[in-house]
Amino acid sequence: MNIQGSSILIVFFIIISCFPNSNHESLKENKQLVPNKTFSSKKMKIIEEGYLHSFFSKDSTNKIYIQSFLLDEAPVTLKEYLRFVKENPAWARSRVIELYADKDYLKNWKSDFELPEHISPEAPVTYVSWFAAKAYAKSLDQRLPTTDEWEYVSSADEYTANATDKEEFTNYILASYQKKFRNKLPVKQNHPNFYGIYDLYGVVWEWTEDFNSVMISGESRNDNTINNENLFCAGAALTTSDLKNYAAFIRYAMRGGTKANYCIQNMGFRCAKNL
Repeated sequence: MNIQGSSILIVFFIIISCFPNSNHESLKENKQLVPNKTFSSKKMKIIEEGYLHSFFSKDSTNKIYIQSFLLDEAPVTLKEYLRFVKENPAWARSRVIELYADKDYLKNWKSDFELPEHISPEAPVTYVSWFAAKAYAKSLDQRLPTTDEWEYVSSADEYTANATDKEEFTNYILASYQKKFRNKLPVKQNHPNFYGIYDLYGVVWEWTEDFNSVMISGESRNDNTINNENLFCAGAALTTSDLKNYAAFIRYAMRGGTKANYCIQNMGFRCAKNL
């Protein structure tokens, strides 16, 4: 066989090796990515259309149009996620495929179908990966909110749709990031914001559909020794249109330092839906 022919075979082998090597493996993956349908009585709030001021832009006047959508009023709870796992045993702690969740998946649960001790069942579920959050949303014919949607809703305080220019609002967010163990308490312990949405700050970080869409520079992406439980400290060097908005900077750095299969002690999620 000539060199050109050998090269073609090598390339072909490399391409084939990137795909599942058996029908059985493909079926296992599909079972997790296409979950059984479940039901939730969680309330969703209508988020009216508007514009988000782009955080990462040299042009501070740049705005992103946000279409109206529905958003869970609170993060998904342990009780709600347990119902999903029971309907979809492939997402049980002992059965999940490592490709979709790292070794810390549901780390604090007593067993596959037993919730953690000393934590309210109405507390937000944590130690779930982006893949798991997406599967949960899909089981309800819903989805995860985009980063732009999440940032748009989180710009509101109790009284106004956009409170980002209020110094006291930024200080409130930063102070909430310093509080510990609130992810062990029931959701909806604080006042809702302008849209009727609870617990956007200081309870858990939240997965978004495109969580890593903003590219960052720095060590957080390349350092394989990062402790997933300490990703509050994820750092980055970014060009930002608003250097005063340090709270938002922290969120983008956090998202940029995660991977889709990470399961973190203070990372939860909520669902969204198109109108």
